[in-house]
Amino acid sequence: MLSSIVKEHQSKQAARKERQEQKRKEAVQAASNLTQALVDHLNVGVAQAYLNQKKLDAEAKQLQHSATNFAKQTQSWLNLIESFSSALKEIGDVENWARSIEGDMRTIATALEYSYKGMIVIELPMF
Repeated sequence: MLSSIVKEHQSKQAARKERQEQKRKEAVQAASNLTQALVDHLNVGVAQAYLNQKKLDAEAKQLQHSATNFAKQTQSWLNLIESFSSALKEIGDVENWARSIEGDMRTIATALEYSYKGMIVIELPMF
C-alpha cells in the first residue's frame, strides 16, 4: 500500500513535470514568437526609413545635377547678354564716330564751298 502510494505520487509528479515542461516549452515558443513579431514590426519601419533615405539621396543627387546644369546655363546666358551689351556699345560708338565724321565732312564741304565761292568771286572782278 505505501509503495503503491509512493508510485502513484511519483507518477503524478512525473506527469506534473511533463506538463510543466510542456508549458515551459510553450512559453518559450510564445516569447520567441512575440520577440520575432516585434522585431519584424520594427524592421518594417526601419526598412521603410531606409528606402525613403535612398529615395531622398537619389533625389538630392538629381537636384544637385539640375542645379549645376542651371548654373552653367545661367552663366552662358550672362555671357551672351554681356556680348550683346558690348555689341550694342560698339554700335553706339560706331554711330558716334559716323556722326563725328559726318560733321567733319560737312565742315570740310562747307569750307570747300566757301572757298570755291570765294575763288569765283575773286576771279570775276579780275576779268
